[in-house]
Amino acid sequence: MKYLVIAAASFGAILLFLLASASANTALFARHYAWLLGLNAVVALSLLGLVGWQVRALWRDHRAKVFGSRLKLRLMLMFGLMAVLPGVLVYAVSVQFVTKSIETWFDVRVEKALESGLNLGRSALDYLLSDLSDKGRSMALELGDQPDPQRRALLNRLREQTGVQAAALFAIDGSLLASSTGDLVSLLPPLPSATQLREARSGRGYRVIEGEAGKDLLLRVLVSVSPLGLTSEPRILQLTQPVPANLAQNAESVQAVYRDYQELSLGREGLTRIYAMTLTLTVLLALFTAFALAFVLARRLSAPLSILAEGTQAVAAGDFTPRQAIYSRDELGMLTQSFSQMTRQLDDARRETERHRAEVESARAYLESILANLSAGVLVFDRRFVLRTVNEGALTILNDDFSELVSAAVEAWPRQRELGCVIRDAFAEHGAKEWQTQIELDRSGGLPQILLLRGTQLPEGSNGGCVVVFDDVTRLVAAQRSAAWGEVARRLAHEIKNPLTPIQLSAERLQMKLSEKLAGSDAEMLSRSTQTIINQVQAMKRMVDDFSDYARMPAPELAALDLNGLVGEVLGLYETSRATIDVDLTPGLPAIWGDATQLRQIIHNLLRNAEDAQEAVDTPHIGIATQLGDSFAELSVKDSGPGFPPEIMARVFEPYVTTKARGTGLGLAIVKKIVDEHHGRINITNCQPVGAEVSIRLPLAPLSISTDIHTES
Repeated sequence: MKYLVIAAASFGAILLFLLASASANTALFARHYAWLLGLNAVVALSLLGLVGWQVRALWRDHRAKVFGSRLKLRLMLMFGLMAVLPGVLVYAVSVQFVTKSIETWFDVRVEKALESGLNLGRSALDYLLSDLSDKGRSMALELGDQPDPQRRALLNRLREQTGVQAAALFAIDGSLLASSTGDLVSLLPPLPSATQLREARSGRGYRVIEGEAGKDLLLRVLVSVSPLGLTSEPRILQLTQPVPANLAQNAESVQAVYRDYQELSLGREGLTRIYAMTLTLTVLLALFTAFALAFVLARRLSAPLSILAEGTQAVAAGDFTPRQAIYSRDELGMLTQSFSQMTRQLDDARRETERHRAEVESARAYLESILANLSAGVLVFDRRFVLRTVNEGALTILNDDFSELVSAAVEAWPRQRELGCVIRDAFAEHGAKEWQTQIELDRSGGLPQILLLRGTQLPEGSNGGCVVVFDDVTRLVAAQRSAAWGEVARRLAHEIKNPLTPIQLSAERLQMKLSEKLAGSDAEMLSRSTQTIINQVQAMKRMVDDFSDYARMPAPELAALDLNGLVGEVLGLYETSRATIDVDLTPGLPAIWGDATQLRQIIHNLLRNAEDAQEAVDTPHIGIATQLGDSFAELSVKDSGPGFPPEIMARVFEPYVTTKARGTGLGLAIVKKIVDEHHGRINITNCQPVGAEVSIRLPLAPLSISTDIHTES
């Protein structure tokens, strides 16, 4: 817009200079009167169009409530009024003064008649030219909707419909693209000049009457044809129509007479018109300059405010992209620079925040991955002992689903309340100090579970709370107890077995030496006493042998075995058993990996314990079954006896723990030790309403060895 203002001012100044020169030189004015008059009209209309375009654009922005449009509109109105009001006043006074002054110089009575005739001829020509121009615009609209190949056929049809003598379609460089003419003598249309094409491309079209006065007048109209697509070039439509001969002759006659009159009154009319056009152009140029300057200044003033407004809205919406700054020395420029710097700092702060958030999320994912793959159980509570986090290890150890316990206080837990209360009481006792404790949790009908708990307070920076880590040490405690009992058994066997043989030999010697010397009741008492000593010594020897077997259990010689076959071998010893034995063996059971002798001892001990447990039962019943698991084979022995008392269940695998009146209580202890050395698992549960079940899981043999065993069988 700034360059357009400079160009318009420069062109207007040149035109004013030409008008002033023409007014001072009558010959020059006479030769170029029509050219100067038309150029003045074109410039005036162009200036009016540009001013109207500016006002329309501002009004459209004002109605759309574009930021800064009101300021631009007010500035343009203020500058426009400042330029127009004085200019209009001076223009009106000047035109009136010049007109009245020049009119008083001349008094020719035929002036009005000649002028009327000339105006009539001009009106007729203008009417023809205007009609041809209207036809050209109508044809240009229809041609603009068609591609170039179809425009040629459409051009001929439109020319015939409108009654135009010749129509031609030119490219913007002046090359002829298509033409249509009704004149059979001349097939090519008259080509327009470069100036005419340039005027036609301006958007308002170009029309002119060509030819010498009185003969061969030609009406030429150039109209711009809009391109079909964005990438296409515009075209120029030219319509030519000859003026009727009688009309041209009449117009020439009137023009000749009027020219003669003008030669007399050239000074009056020329000065009046040139002064009026000069004043008019000056007013329009001042108006345009004022509005253009107001538009430029308003845009320069409102641009920083628009940047700030858009930036504020963007920041409010979360977009911290730095805005374009205006580098000027005034306060508005400094304000936009400061705002741009502020948004840049906000964007950096947001990026830093996003980076920290990503690091936190990564650390959280890393911690969650560690917790998920941690074998130990982890429970995280808040300050009110409401469960916040639980890992997979805790679910596996406790064999429970914590979905109902998360976000609930320990007092409201429907399950695992004993564990929750122990944790709460431990934190209440130790406070902020780390603590460690060991608890036993009862499992329904089975062995108690021993957990080792370690707890600590979380830092206040992480919203406080506490964390508890626990492990299932049931098997570890059982192994420690088994090792301790093995040491006790070894020492007992060593300390007790040595004096047993001398005691037995001494009793036998007493009986042998004194039996012949005593008679009657004394001999009988000696025999009974020495026999009692011998029997008890033999019982103690058997007990010591059991302890020795428990303490010095040989390492198993592992091989692929048929578990069902081992069960069948041992069951052959119980064919005369008082109890009814139900056998449910899974057919095709894969081979297990174990020691045949030790596994027979396990089966024998379990069946004997089942018989002993049902001594007081009228109809004893034993069930033995095998089944296949994922990677193990399971053997279970069930009886219908009274089961294990709760106080015995916690130490059922310890030596010398038994419910029988006789025996050492080493049977299940030996079974547990053999199962552990086979890398298996044993579990004891009380059945409802009566009875107990012992289940043993043993690992399967490697696939190739197991296949060979089944093939041989």
